[in-house]
Amino acid sequence: MAAVFSLLRRWRLLKSVRLVQGLRLPVLQLHTTGAAMGATQEDFNQAKDQLKTLKNDPGNQAKLQIYALFKQATQGPCNAPKPSMLDFVNKAKWDAWKSLGSLSLEDARQKYVDLVASLVSAEVPPKAAASSSGSKAAFETLEVTSENNITTIRLNRPDKKNAITVGMYSDIMQALEQAAKDDSVITVLTGNGDYYCSGNDLNNFTSIPAGGVEQMAKDSGELLKNFVNAFIDYPKPLISLVNGPAVGISVTVLGLFDVVYATDRATFHTPFSQLGQSPEGCSSYIFPKIMGTAKANEMLLFNKKLTAHEACDLGLVTEVFPDGTFQKEVWTRLKTYAQLPKNSLAFSKQLVRGMEKEKLHEVNNQECERLVERWLSDECMNAIMSFFQKKSKL
Repeated sequence: MAAVFSLLRRWRLLKSVRLVQGLRLPVLQLHTTGAAMGATQEDFNQAKDQLKTLKNDPGNQAKLQIYALFKQATQGPCNAPKPSMLDFVNKAKWDAWKSLGSLSLEDARQKYVDLVASLVSAEVPPKAAASSSGSKAAFETLEVTSENNITTIRLNRPDKKNAITVGMYSDIMQALEQAAKDDSVITVLTGNGDYYCSGNDLNNFTSIPAGGVEQMAKDSGELLKNFVNAFIDYPKPLISLVNGPAVGISVTVLGLFDVVYATDRATFHTPFSQLGQSPEGCSSYIFPKIMGTAKANEMLLFNKKLTAHEACDLGLVTEVFPDGTFQKEVWTRLKTYAQLPKNSLAFSKQLVRGMEKEKLHEVNNQECERLVERWLSDECMNAIMSFFQKKSKL
């Protein structure tokens, strides 16, 4: 479930373009003031600039419309060769452009301007960042605070079940780097809302880069490797508060935390083989050490979802608390931990973890190399498509 869910993304793009083909563009309600006169080239250029100011992902359907209208407005009707059926992203774009038929350049330009105006006006201005004395550097999808000698990193996309975007991977690494250097004694990672983390956001990849699918897989493998390394090398006590269900990468890196506390409502799921992929986060090495090979195989090979109590019995979770008292009990304990001598804790962690560091980096490299190969395989693509076809029938 690592940083590349690009194959899922391409499948969804293909599905979206089928929806677009069944509609008359544009689908969104557009601002049409002045449409009778037609949009000028200056209006078109301003719309291109406005598009760059969007804060939120407008979704696959809107992005396909934007692409198609832009191509139609600048090049006219689609005369490009039809991409291969296996080239999902470019096939989706080609279909969207082709569906515009003989729409004139002027009409396409007007529709493009109206569509961008609609998307820009629909966005709600971002909320002002918290100004409390304990607030840290602002992140778009994280809440990072420091109080009572505790730096807390909260995944803050509750409406998306705290799914991790590409930007969040970088933000989490930056937040960890800052926390490692601040005056706090311990660092806590948790989630806002009902979920701890639902794994990777399926919108991570919106287009194939110039280097093609191979380059995308390589880049994503490098991102994942750096992300896991940030946990391997973290110098302070690192504590996870699993406040709800956890999936994929948010589960596999738990073996790199020093303490894991969970609500009894939490579950732990790593559906790698179900999606034709393989483990990451050093879980292929740490999970068998923690819970034994047979139990680790149930999770990593056969997709078994653990309850919080099962995860605790197997050693993945330190302690489970009733959901109703989880926050109160855990934070009372953490404030006590934060009063302990800072350097003593850091040096003790080095002694506990130091001998394994080199091995963990080696495992991380091997896992990421294998995942890159998996993401490019037909087996992975077929497994992902089969998974979503089954899900759509539910």
